[in-house]
Amino acid sequence: MDEATDFPPGDGPSSGISVSLTAGTLHAIRERVGKRGVSAYLERAAQRQIERDNLDELIADFEEVHGPADPGAVEAKRARLTGDAPGKGAAA
Repeated sequence: MDEATDFPPGDGPSSGISVSLTAGTLHAIRERVGKRGVSAYLERAAQRQIERDNLDELIADFEEVHGPADPGAVEAKRARLTGDAPGKGAAA
């Protein structure tokens, strides 16, 4: 199998790489998952970041066509989804 094979995030065979992290970040990860869980933790973190990047791109494309979202409408939908009263939503 060559590196040109296109797998979606989270799919395909594992491949070893070298990653540099600050000592504090590595320590915090190891405290959460232990020494043997670092790779899986970083895999999940990378997948979440890719999802966020993709969402940011979708939002930017939408806003380019339709303009920015109305903050009041966003707050009303957030309240409806979370069951909170409008104006009580989570801080950004």
